[in-house]
Amino acid sequence: MAKTIWNFGDLLDANGAQLGSNNPALIQGNRIISWPEMTARSNNVARWLLTNGAAVGDKIGFYMRNQPEYVEGLAAAFKARLTHVNVNYRYLDDELVYIFDNSDSAVVLYDFEFRDNVLRVKDRLPGVKIWVEIGGQGDAPEFAVNYADLATRGDGSPLEIDRSPDDLMFLYTGGTTGMPKGVMWSHKIWRDSNLDGLRRIYGAAPENWEDHRAFVEEVGQHGRQLPACPLMHGTGLFTALGAFLNGGAIVTLETKAKFIPEELWETVERHGVTAMAIVGDAFAKPMLNVLNENPGKYDLSSVNSITSSGVMWSMDVKRGLIEHMPQVALMDSFGASEAVGFGMSVTTAEGVVETAKFEIGEHCKVFSEDGREIAPGSDEPGLIARGGSVPLGYYKDEKKSAETFRTIGGVRYAIPGDWCTVAADGTLTLLGRGSNCINSAGEKIYPEEVEEALKEHEAVRDALVVGVPDDKWGQAVTGVVQLADEASVDEDELRAFVRTRLAPYKAPKRILFADDLKRAPNGKADYKRIRMLAYEALGLGAE
Repeated sequence: MAKTIWNFGDLLDANGAQLGSNNPALIQGNRIISWPEMTARSNNVARWLLTNGAAVGDKIGFYMRNQPEYVEGLAAAFKARLTHVNVNYRYLDDELVYIFDNSDSAVVLYDFEFRDNVLRVKDRLPGVKIWVEIGGQGDAPEFAVNYADLATRGDGSPLEIDRSPDDLMFLYTGGTTGMPKGVMWSHKIWRDSNLDGLRRIYGAAPENWEDHRAFVEEVGQHGRQLPACPLMHGTGLFTALGAFLNGGAIVTLETKAKFIPEELWETVERHGVTAMAIVGDAFAKPMLNVLNENPGKYDLSSVNSITSSGVMWSMDVKRGLIEHMPQVALMDSFGASEAVGFGMSVTTAEGVVETAKFEIGEHCKVFSEDGREIAPGSDEPGLIARGGSVPLGYYKDEKKSAETFRTIGGVRYAIPGDWCTVAADGTLTLLGRGSNCINSAGEKIYPEEVEEALKEHEAVRDALVVGVPDDKWGQAVTGVVQLADEASVDEDELRAFVRTRLAPYKAPKRILFADDLKRAPNGKADYKRIRMLAYEALGLGAE
């Protein structure tokens, strides 16, 4: 089979042959793994897996926090033609069993931190043929092998196997609207969607091997990408993967179990980080607070861009970050596990874009629920749809695949359920997921726009909005707010504040206060938990 520039394993082989010992591939604290080292280590792991029970096409679960082995393990998986499966490290036993079983994982890479969890569930997973433990003292339990041994066992030579652009990578959804589902991305489909982004930024993208090598030499090798959000989710994984496939270095923070913004800025300065991935204000606000408290302390001149996806990123925080890094481009990306490139909002020192407004992406349209295209400028809410390079569907779920990946007018689209309006100039205003939409006295209210209004108040650190049953309204808009340190405000003042920014019917009927909104590590909201909190606080009983 002729090689193409779309297979990730082939791209990584090419990078390993082109880049030298002065080119870092993986960085964490004092640990710097060069491209030649990473290439040899990942080749060793890939070869061992294929000669010890793994077969081409097998699924491989990644059960760990952000660390060099995640990215190096990805390289080994791609080279061995194994299918990546992301595993949420916050899952409990039954959830872990579901993911490994549903994905048909035959290999699992797990961190020593989670050994006890693996011990409890491994006997329920007879389909897992190989368990690989990372870290610890090198004393992997009897049922597992030690990752460090595999990485250093062998001559590090390329596998020299034919790979296909149709090789797969899975990205499991967060399960916010049901059980997690494995989105099937082929290497070619994902790479094509990534090249769309490069064309927007650079005006051109590599179309052949000569182009790719030139891009790595001129641009890619100079990138230092720091995913501050988890690699187990799409924002962290996809931004890291884009930089890695183009020959850049992936930088991970040493403190893995929690986000420490001071450590992030120290790492940026120490390693010359050029780009970061975060998820909205859950990351950006603490980052800004540290800079405001320590003006000029860190050298941030290397930072070119910060990308956020998954939740909206408030304008005041963006402006604050730009004050400390006037050269930076802050990119709000509108995408989902099921598709990328729905829209992009870029904020720089030269201009700002209103929160939740995006420039519609190429290949995108907005449709009504029955498949009618929404006319730009009509103010009618519709569902954003992405054509072109979209995934194959959900693994082992034809019904959900048919619902999300629809053919309209002869074009196949990914329609994950995000509502928006589209202006006459093609600008999108994000309204939120239909599953969270609140129907109050016949009016549709999207939580995200109310949340953004609440977060504009100086006393509010974070806010989430849900609908709860109400005899008069059907559903009552209810806010749950986390206040900034030492801030004080009552719900009447906050309701009045929202009315100055939104139509009065969108203002919360009640506002509750909480010390912590319990967002996931990637910054995404757990609306089910917040709704339960509201039910309990308002005496509504079980949901």
